[in-house]
Order: sequence, then structure tokens, then C-alpha cells
Amino acid sequence: MNNAWRSVGVRAALVVALTVVAYLPVRNAGFIFDDEKNVTDNPSLRTTAGLARIWTDLQASFQYYPLTYTSFWAEYHLWGLRPAGYHEVNVLLHAVNAVLVGVLLTRLGVPGAWLAALLFALHPVQVESVAWISERKNVLCGLFYLSSLLAYLRFGEEPQRRWGFYALSLGLFVCALWSKTSAVSMPFAVLLLLWWKQGRVRRRDVVALIPFVAAGAALGLVTAWVEIHYSAAQGPEWEMSLLERCLVAGRVVWFYAGKLLWPYPLMVIYPRWHIDSGVWWQYLFPCGAAAVVVALWRWRDRLGKAPLVGVAFFAGSLVPVPAFINIAFMRYSYVADHWQYLSSIGLIAVVAAVGESVWRRMGPRWRPWGTMAAAVVVAALGVATWTRAGVYASEETIWRDNVAKNPNAWTAQNNLGLALWRAGKPQEAIPYYEQALRINPRYAEAHHNLGLALSAVGRVQEAIEQFGQVVRLNPGSAEAHRRLGLALRQAGQPQEAAAQIELALRMKPDSAETYNDLGNSSLQAGKLKDAIDQYKQALHLEPDFFEAQNNLAWLLATLAPAEGGDPDRAVTLARRACELTDHRVPAYVDTLAAAYAAAGRFDDAIACAQKAGDLAESEGKAELAKAIAARLELYRHGRAYRMLRTAAPNGAPDATAPRPP
Repeated sequence: MNNAWRSVGVRAALVVALTVVAYLPVRNAGFIFDDEKNVTDNPSLRTTAGLARIWTDLQASFQYYPLTYTSFWAEYHLWGLRPAGYHEVNVLLHAVNAVLVGVLLTRLGVPGAWLAALLFALHPVQVESVAWISERKNVLCGLFYLSSLLAYLRFGEEPQRRWGFYALSLGLFVCALWSKTSAVSMPFAVLLLLWWKQGRVRRRDVVALIPFVAAGAALGLVTAWVEIHYSAAQGPEWEMSLLERCLVAGRVVWFYAGKLLWPYPLMVIYPRWHIDSGVWWQYLFPCGAAAVVVALWRWRDRLGKAPLVGVAFFAGSLVPVPAFINIAFMRYSYVADHWQYLSSIGLIAVVAAVGESVWRRMGPRWRPWGTMAAAVVVAALGVATWTRAGVYASEETIWRDNVAKNPNAWTAQNNLGLALWRAGKPQEAIPYYEQALRINPRYAEAHHNLGLALSAVGRVQEAIEQFGQVVRLNPGSAEAHRRLGLALRQAGQPQEAAAQIELALRMKPDSAETYNDLGNSSLQAGKLKDAIDQYKQALHLEPDFFEAQNNLAWLLATLAPAEGGDPDRAVTLARRACELTDHRVPAYVDTLAAAYAAAGRFDDAIACAQKAGDLAESEGKAELAKAIAARLELYRHGRAYRMLRTAAPNGAPDATAPRPP
């Protein structure tokens, strides 16, 4: 190893080490926000068939980023639903990306290349992409994007082109697109860099990039289609003229530049701007951005091309994201920290290069002060990243932070309520749902969640009113009718409840969840055979529906064989329900204990019942813990538990309560 490579190795090791230290708080963080849709409740991660669906079915996951979801699939089979592993992979990918930034800028001859790598690694605007598990798409896309760019430069800069590097670059680019389609801007970046280094763009350079543009266009169209049709990125919030979209684009560029220079305050959901083409000052943003580009173009002989290239890369990589493609998140805000993950490299490189140039012009007496100033900036960014990463500890911490900084963010108010609901604090959740509705009275999701919370604290009539509001806002929503039916059933109105649930089933006949609800209704009415058939139908539609697995297993385990009991099938179903929920739901572990007892496996039943009781106590579910303790005594005396014909599953009211959305 020569000295040059040794130097690169030392610098790379420093970048990785500082990145890992800055992100240490996320090792103890949990799943947040969309992690439920993408990881914890994503059935495609569970099976080999699910892996095939990730690649072949546009609806298999929340977004069509098959390589990203394949990485989640692999991790699920390595460490299940333990969030630490997912977080550590994100941090490692970000650290590697920072090293690639240093290598890329060094190859391009940019002064301060490794300072730029440190700034990229430790800047707090990157925390959202690293500390949020669902943003794996950003860091994974970055890995392939930067690798593809390096491979293409090896191909494009050499007099005798080596087509192996071209094929490698194209393959890596497609992998970047499969991770996240924001990589579509890479051909533009290649042309910028070739113009900078060669002084012109040759015809053969353009022709060579045609397959890249075609691949990007194809997958970009797929992403746009999925966002519109599956993520509902359409409606009044997205109806903007071309002029208004240009106004958004201009303002976005300045917003992100400002956050790079002064990263405070940072939040998940920023205020959504009111865009009005009739307001004169809103034109200052795009006009100002254009003026900067024109000035850098005119002064390129004096300043060099590098500042123009950096700024153009920054702005050009941002433009497709918020302005000209409908994205579901734009319902809440036109900006998000994770949307500038790769584009930030452009401005960071310019700042680092200017800093390095100033340092070189300093005399020997002043250079140590320049070095110290750079170290202070890097340290300050590292501390800011550490602090920001701590905010991502849980859903409650992140939404409390967001509500404090942007109290008018109705979805943040709703999400804080949802975090409290999931923590078993429905009474505390109610004020946040109500505040979300004061800000946005037509927010159907908040009406829905408020209904759940009111139902949980016994305010059933008020819950019915909230679910009725959801039905009025979304009359074609099967879920709205289903939830209204559940509330009516809780209020002791079985006929009205059945009518709503059956209506939901007619609207969505392939709903496993609705068949499960019908099974619960039949069970409460003592119609055990009907309940078994309905749970079976739910599992026919969705084989890994763990709630239906648990409910059917409970019946098969606690009924006598003459009434339809089947202990062996109950063990299989209950074990699968526990596996799918990582053995963390006390009611499901309790069902497995009952199934083992029915099958005569009392040692296994005792062990499971003890674990179920511990889980119930740790979650504050005193009634369930008491019921489990009573069953445990039966198992210790070699007796199976037999259910009363009208008993709820697990003998606990909350066992059949609707799960939070």
C-alpha cells in the first residue's frame, strides 16, 4: 500500500468513525412514522413469495422501490423486528456514502474533498435520511448512485473507453433507481462533470447516456403512477399550474440552501407554503435562483467552472422532487430534509472548496487557526447531528418535537395522538386529535383516530359521531363503514352494527379484516361455527393475517372437539401469529399457551403462559394478566382451558379491540 492509498484509508476511517459516533443515539431508537407500513406490518417481508411480490407487484409495498424492500426482507430474516439492526445498517450505508463523496471529489480534483465528506457525513439535515428506517431508500440509493458516477467517470474520462466500466455504471444506476427514483438526475450530473473537465460535451457522451435516460424515465413514470394511484397523490392539494410549480421550485432551492448554511429548526413536517402566482414577492425566489446561475456563468472565467457546477448539481437534483412530480407527502409540506440527501453534495463541495482555498492562501502563522475553525465547524455539526438523532428515539419524541416547532402541522398533531394511543394512553391522545381537527376539520384520518380513542375510554356515542364524520367525508370507504359498525356494536346496537359491517364487506369483498370483524361479532353472539368459518375466510384472503390466526387458534384450542376444537391446528396457527408479531403481543402468546395445553403439551403451555403474563404486566394490562394467571394454574394441574360459549378471545375485552391504524 503506497502512501496515497494509506492517506485515503486513514481519512475514510476517520469519516466512518465520526459518523458512527454522531449517530450512536439511533441504536436505541425504535420504529416510527411509515416504518409500520414499510417494515413492521409489511407482509411481503415475511415469506419467499413476498420477496417475489416485491419485484413483480406494484402494490406489494408502500412504494415501488424493490431493492430497498429487498434489503428490508433480508434484514427481517436476519434479526426480525429488532429495530437496532435496521438503524445500524442505515448508519453504515451513510458512512460509506460519505467516504464515496470524498473519493469522488478527490478524483475530480475538488479542493477540500475530505472536508466535504465530513460535512456530508455529519450535517444534521441528513439525520432524517439516516435515523428514520423507512428512508433506507435514500442511503441505499446514494450508495449505488455515487458508485455508478465513479464508474462512469472511469469510462468517460479515459481516451480508450473501457466498456466494462460503462456496463458497471449502468447496472449500478438501475440499482439506484430500484432503491429510489430520485437517482434519475444522474445523467444530468454526468454531463455537468464532463463539461467541467473536458470543456465541452461531445456527441458520443450524449449518445452513451441514452440508456441511462431511458431507464430513468421508465422507472420515474412507474413511481409517478404509483404515487398518484396508490398513494393518492391527487386532488386539490396537488392542483397547480406550471407557473405555480415553478414558484415552488424556486422557493425550494432557497429553503434547502438555507438549511445547509443554518440547520435550525429542523423538523419532519415543515409549514406548507401558500403558493399564489398573483403575489409579486413569490417571484423573487425563482428569479433570484436564476440570477445566481447567470452570474456564475458570466464569471466562470474568473471563478472557474466549479462553483457553477456545484450550484447546478444542487438545484438540478432538487427540481424533479417537489415541483413537477406529485408526491403524497406534498399534502403536508413542499419540503422535507430527506429530499436533499444527494443534492446537498453540490453546495457542500462548493463550501468545502472555498474553505480549502482560503486556508491555502493563509500564511503559515494563520493556517492553524484555519484548521481549528474547520474542526470547530465539524464538531458543531456532529453535536447537532447527535442531538437531532436523539429526537428520533420514538414516535412520541419526534412528534412532540414537531408540534413544538410547527403547532399548525395538523398531521403532526394527529401523529402525536397516534403515538400516545399506541403507547396505551388514549385519554392523552384525544386533545391532539381534537387540535388536528381544529386546524383541518376535513381531516378524515384524525376523525377516525379520535373515534378509536373515544371508544377506548368508553365515550362510545361520541366515537360513533366521529366515525359518522368519516363516512360523510369518505362515503365510499369500506374502512369507514367497518369502523362505524364496530362502534355501534360496542354501543349495544348489533343490528345497526351488522348492517355497517356487511355494507363494508359488499364494498370490499376481499377484506380479510372485515371477515375477522364478522367472526368477532359471531363469537360474541355465541355463533361459534359461523365465527370459525369467518376467521377461516379471513385467512383464505390473507394467510398471514395474525389477528385472525390468533382468533381462530383461540377457538380451536378452547372448544371441545365435539364443538369444532382442533388442538393441533390451533398450535400451528398460534405459533405463526406469535412469529409474525415477534412474540411481543401478550394475548397471542396466551393463545399459544392455551393451544399447547389443549394438545397435552403442558410444559410448553406453562412456559408460554408465564411469558404472556409477564408481557401483559409490562404493558399495564392488569385484566388480561389476571386471566392468564388463572389459566396458568389450570395448566400446572394438567388441565386445558375451556371457553364459555360467549367469552371474548383470551378472556379480555382488549383482545378484540380494533388495532390503531
